[in-house]
Amino acid sequence: MSKILKIAIVGTGGIANGKHMPSLATLDNVEQVAFVDIIEDKAKLAAKEYGTPDAKVYTDYREMLKDPSIDVVQVCTPNDAHADIAIAALEAGKHVMSEKPMAKTAADAKRMLDASIKTGKKLTVGYNNRFRPDSQHLKKVVDAGTLGEIYFAKAHAIRRRAVPTWGVFLDEEKQGGGPLIDIGTHALDLTLWMMNNYEPKSVMGASYHKLSQRENAANAWGPWDPKKFTVEDSAFGFITMKNGATIILESSWALNTLNVDEAKCSLSGTEGGADMIGGLRINGEQHSRLYTQEVDLKAGGVAFYSGKTENDSTLEARMWIDAILNDTDPVVLPQQAFIVSQILEAIYDSAKSGKAIYFD
Repeated sequence: MSKILKIAIVGTGGIANGKHMPSLATLDNVEQVAFVDIIEDKAKLAAKEYGTPDAKVYTDYREMLKDPSIDVVQVCTPNDAHADIAIAALEAGKHVMSEKPMAKTAADAKRMLDASIKTGKKLTVGYNNRFRPDSQHLKKVVDAGTLGEIYFAKAHAIRRRAVPTWGVFLDEEKQGGGPLIDIGTHALDLTLWMMNNYEPKSVMGASYHKLSQRENAANAWGPWDPKKFTVEDSAFGFITMKNGATIILESSWALNTLNVDEAKCSLSGTEGGADMIGGLRINGEQHSRLYTQEVDLKAGGVAFYSGKTENDSTLEARMWIDAILNDTDPVVLPQQAFIVSQILEAIYDSAKSGKAIYFD
């Protein structure tokens, strides 16, 4: 009989209910056996819907970690709690998936990485946009050398008016920032992964609080409370890599623009280019003529599971569990997620100081 992994969910709020628990529920080689939340009723509801008949409920993750039968911990809490929970779980002998970003600060992300290396337990971060069909196909295009050397890229995370007004999204103390660390982190991770370039040299950043203090503002989820809006409404970064490549990162929850794209990237290489604007497009030059190729993503499967019709979150969960069972590297390596956190923090630091941040 193949091993059934026993999983604990820490934090049973929006991201756990919207992604982790329903995705894990589609797998036949896992059981969700423990649910932790500081609000006990939320954990009980999660256990009733997704748990095994004997699933346990906790309000303190430390108590849950005493259970030696638990194999995997999924950390779905606000950003400021990721590191302490993940490190304690790793040290307790559990494999860990942390929601994005890896941590509130780069220092905390480094502590998580170090704990994973020290314990030998697997650690990954929930960058599920890598698992979309367009991302999977573009990664194969890039890895085949079709674009040549990618020396310029844009990471897109722009919303016109879509400020999350629930939970702690607007609380800088809990989250560490606003759209940059929330959705900009997805776009940056996707871009670095496509380029396979994790060696930043310097960063210039700018952040803005231009629309956050408006009363009764138009917003997808209703007006925000300006008094609670303590994070930036927009942030932008110019990133130079050690090999000379440059990346422009744009992120916003509220910006007067019609050019909106989230968790997308545009790539320019020596042999061709690609973007995810309105679908996946590959461009280049062939026989002295320019071409643009629009990729049909409706047919066929994905890179890892040809023929399956899983969504990105389900594929993310399956690949994570397979990495544990087969003792292979997870798709999202903690070393990669740490670099993302370093760059995000450098953008914030540069925005505050008005100076470039150098990594050496």
